[in-house]
Amino acid sequence: MISILFGLASGLSWGAGDFAGGLASRKLGTYRAVFFQEVVGLCLVVATVLIIREPFLSSRALVFAILSGVSGNMGLLLFYHALGTRNMSIAAPVSALMTAILPVVAGSLSEGTPRAWTFLGFGFALTAVWLVSQDHDPTRGVRAHLSDLVLPLLAGIGFGGFFILIHEASRASTIWPMIASRTTGVIIVGLVMLTRRMEWRVDRSVRLPVAASGVLDISGNLFFILAAQAGRLDVAAVLGSLYPGGTVLLAWLFLKERLSRLQWLGIALAMVAIVLLTL
Repeated sequence: MISILFGLASGLSWGAGDFAGGLASRKLGTYRAVFFQEVVGLCLVVATVLIIREPFLSSRALVFAILSGVSGNMGLLLFYHALGTRNMSIAAPVSALMTAILPVVAGSLSEGTPRAWTFLGFGFALTAVWLVSQDHDPTRGVRAHLSDLVLPLLAGIGFGGFFILIHEASRASTIWPMIASRTTGVIIVGLVMLTRRMEWRVDRSVRLPVAASGVLDISGNLFFILAAQAGRLDVAAVLGSLYPGGTVLLAWLFLKERLSRLQWLGIALAMVAIVLLTL
């Protein structure tokens, strides 16, 4: 049950962080918003490790943590590129599904096949991710070409790889893997901004959303690590992958954005999935 609660907390934190980050990116642009979000998160975990004085990582764990930062941020950059150049209604759910599927496979191989109820919960959760991520009019329909799937699939592989790698890095510690991973992310996004000669200034009006996004995103990472440490990697990953539900609900509450029937159905299926995963 503790693993389930931490997994839900990771999904809610990431969903709320994406909501705050989306507000910030409207004025800053994607890369600036992501960069400063990651800087905020990095500062937070560095301050935390100075307080709790957690032992430093082994060389093996450090490699996995750095690789998780590479995988997660490459997935992020590919995902945003897919959103900008491909059909958003395809990019979001396809990447979210791949994000969840890879840790499910890895968890089944490393920790054994989960129970039948858990598998059924996975099915409901993955369906919920697809439905909640839809942002188009269901009466119109969406035509997907093979080329529309390449970038979202690669982004999902990056995100799923982050889940697997950060889990391996955090078997013996919690905070230092996040520091190594987040430092790697800051360097990657910073280099992209330098090569594109982007502006670095942050307006005062968007500092609060950027800070909130950074705190919520790193909190989601922490809750995911704790969930995977307390239970199974696949369960933690599937629950964390429900983050689009938190984003759309916050947009509905605060921005008065309308939810389609498919999205409401997805939210309902997510609730069913949570119940099944607790059995």
